[in-house]
Amino acid sequence: MILVTGGAGYIGSHAVLELLLAGHEVVVLDNLCNSSKVALDRAEQLAGRKVQFVKGDVRNRALLKALFASYPVTAVLHFAGLKAVGESVREPLRYYETNVSGSIALCQAMAEAGVFKLVFSSSATVYGDSPRMPITESCPTGLPTNPYGQSKLMAENVLMGLADSDPRWSIALLRYFNPIGAHESGLIGEDPNGIPNNLLPYMLQVAVGRRKQLNVYGADYPTPDGTGVRDYIHVVDLAKGHLKALERLNLVHGVSTWNLGTGRGYSVRQMMTAFEEVIGRPLPHVFKARRPGDVAQCWSDPSKARDDLGWVAERDLLTMLTDAWRWQSRNPQGYTSGEPATITHVAANSSTAMAS
Repeated sequence: MILVTGGAGYIGSHAVLELLLAGHEVVVLDNLCNSSKVALDRAEQLAGRKVQFVKGDVRNRALLKALFASYPVTAVLHFAGLKAVGESVREPLRYYETNVSGSIALCQAMAEAGVFKLVFSSSATVYGDSPRMPITESCPTGLPTNPYGQSKLMAENVLMGLADSDPRWSIALLRYFNPIGAHESGLIGEDPNGIPNNLLPYMLQVAVGRRKQLNVYGADYPTPDGTGVRDYIHVVDLAKGHLKALERLNLVHGVSTWNLGTGRGYSVRQMMTAFEEVIGRPLPHVFKARRPGDVAQCWSDPSKARDDLGWVAERDLLTMLTDAWRWQSRNPQGYTSGEPATITHVAANSSTAMAS
């Protein structure tokens, strides 16, 4: 059985679905602070299989002990944490407590239960403002430009020290670039609390009428068109990468690090243009000053994941945006909308668009 912390969240729920489709038994721990139980209900519906659900916080040591005593967990996918860059600048202690202390509590409970396989949800922010593009795993981790990234790097360092101290551990550090998109059924997708911190959820909410206009932070970066450049990856491709990493942990010990991205960067202006083509109309927007903690550009070299894991991101930008728009247009208020008007049954082996 696989424990998925934060499994009701955006990336976690997509990973839960892929685990179920692959035949795994799954138990989810989530405190639902920025997620929804509806996501798991819909993942069950898509997979035709059940998920065990425990509501609670990953920092709750007594709860973790009881969970490991109650379920035959053999490995953990650890998504639980806070992830908004801007919020982390305003509330750094909350980020360190949740993302670092929560990871420590989880690892202590795992060791006590004799579970030593862990896939950790990390971030490309650990590289800081890297002078080299594309970013490979051999690039040095910098001083991340915000407390969110710093908390991820701290947690990585904790896990590296842990693995050095005890050879039983097999740990994957998965450094994500920018996950976007949604499951092609339109049933599960990203549903952030409050004002979205990331570009695509904000564009989606403007397009569906929930927000007046898109705020673009920074048009004077040293990039081809002045806006920030990022490596966007479809959330389903990202979820599949976790399953590949989980398989690999059966063969290796210690800490292994993999970038999960497409290897291609798109600017904010390019994203807006592509999204306007998908929705068929202009997107109201205004340019504002740069946002604290943001870097000018960031994209990956994902070849190590391809070579080690046999994993590549398959879905192109048009697919990412089309899937995201399908999710948002069918669920205009996110998971609080209730059941979407149209539910499309999607086979597990349905076709995907290859990246160009």
